[in-house]
Amino acid sequence: MKVLMGIDDSKFAAEIARAFVAQFRAENTDVLVLHVLQPLGLSAPPEMAAGYAPELADLKQLAHELVDRIAGQLRAAGFKAETAVEVGDVRERILDCASEWRADLIVLGSHGMRGIQRFLLGSVAEFVARHAKCSVQIIRTPAGN
Repeated sequence: MKVLMGIDDSKFAAEIARAFVAQFRAENTDVLVLHVLQPLGLSAPPEMAAGYAPELADLKQLAHELVDRIAGQLRAAGFKAETAVEVGDVRERILDCASEWRADLIVLGSHGMRGIQRFLLGSVAEFVARHAKCSVQIIRTPAGN
């Protein structure tokens, strides 16, 4: 089974990995740990390459450390784990990576935001669940974090 695990930079990324380890067997399970950095601007000028976001340069190192830490946690439990850091719209990059990698399952965390926070921030988990071409598991984390 191929599982794409989308993680954000919240303090609950490790909780998502722990919940995953408790539910799945390591045998024959490959995991791609993905973190997506979203550029500040809505769209790049046409002369710029897709994914070009110089404002995210400092965050890329932190993102690589995050996915490496979570992949290490999964490897310690016996899973085969790869890592990826992408730049773009979080929802779209998760779906694109899952498709390109041919994932059988996407695992995401959800912070359970409600009201104006959800309206302003949107729900990555909800969007992915509605549009993914494979199964999606949403792991609940405490609200607002």
